[in-house]
Amino acid sequence: MRSLFGKVVVVTGAASGIGRALAFELAAGGAKLALADVDAPRLDEVATALRARGAECIARIVDVASETDIVALAGDVKEAYGGADVVINNAGVSLVAPVASLELRDAHWLMGVNFWGVVHGCRTFLPQLRAKPEAAIVNVSSIFAMVSVPTQSMYNAAKAAVRGFSDALREELRGTGVTVLCVHPGGIRTRIVEQARVVDLAGLAASHEALSQSFAADARTSAEDAAKAIVGAIQDGRERVLIGPDARVLDWLWRMFPGRAPRWLVSLRRKRWQT
Repeated sequence: MRSLFGKVVVVTGAASGIGRALAFELAAGGAKLALADVDAPRLDEVATALRARGAECIARIVDVASETDIVALAGDVKEAYGGADVVINNAGVSLVAPVASLELRDAHWLMGVNFWGVVHGCRTFLPQLRAKPEAAIVNVSSIFAMVSVPTQSMYNAAKAAVRGFSDALREELRGTGVTVLCVHPGGIRTRIVEQARVVDLAGLAASHEALSQSFAADARTSAEDAAKAIVGAIQDGRERVLIGPDARVLDWLWRMFPGRAPRWLVSLRRKRWQT
């Protein structure tokens, strides 16, 4: 898929962060867009800005944790454009809670968005994608699928599940016209920490504000650069992409020292988190 010009691309979590940046990057390349998010005001703002630039775009309020919502989105994409060529399962949320104080309702909320949202997107759109001569599924995981950190057990688990699910789906689709790209971002400058559900920092940071400030300092990659990397990987037919220098370093560390990488990472960063 060397060009996305005229291709129909579905982006979940499109109201902010990487999803928003993807929408503008794809529109600049001439793609037709179907944007989904639960944040109606921000989604409307994005869609309005894109249409003002001449982009062809539909926007729908969608909770990716709801299979019913995803099925309705797929129906709208079929009606508006005849079907999707690319589906980017990007929507994601964050939860800060040690396992001992984790509320199961929060755990189910995160898994519903970060894992089941990916499953719903893949399963529901697969018939449309398989009907195209070439198509792509893009599932956004994280470097935390490999290197885990305290208070992020559910996020780590969900992103690792996305990685495993994507690897299996890729092999199931091997030899068809549908490629599967799994994306592993490092620290990206988005609002995910600001919007996180915070239950208990448990010594990770002095406050939610301090954690947000530390994350902002560590997040060296812009959402726009992440979007460019993802679009480039789709066009190159890649199966896996690490985004940001921190993701590449941590991936190497995890490969070399899988049992020690999380402990080293936390030790290096804890003092800064607690200032």
